[in-house]
Amino acid sequence: MENFIDKLAWIEIKDKKILSTRSKGKDTYYIPGGKREEIKGKKETDEEALTREIKEELSVDLIPKTIKFLEEFKAQAHGKPEGTIVRMRCYTADYKGKLASASEIEGIVWLNHADKLKSSPVDKLILHWLFQQKMID
Repeated sequence: MENFIDKLAWIEIKDKKILSTRSKGKDTYYIPGGKREEIKGKKETDEEALTREIKEELSVDLIPKTIKFLEEFKAQAHGKPEGTIVRMRCYTADYKGKLASASEIEGIVWLNHADKLKSSPVDKLILHWLFQQKMID
């Protein structure tokens, strides 16, 4: 599919709020994560890509044995032409280190369900699902 974006997201919840980020120059919040890359002709696994993206964006190391698939969501991609769909594979994981904005990330925020209007379409679905699961307020 040409109009398809395959992404991974790290679902980190604390005090019934989800960790989210805001990129430099943007007013929309995004759950941290990103896309797989091809390294030496080999596509990264979900775990490899997620670990790399989180280290780049938030300066922490996900602990490999704790990475667990949570759910998958699909929605219109934010800021992309109509019909461009993003598929977000969501994972939970423990981490070591101190969360700090890095790379293109300007700020780290903790959101609840009421904050979903500040998020991208796929993140709105994720926040709503987490709220239904009673994982966030």
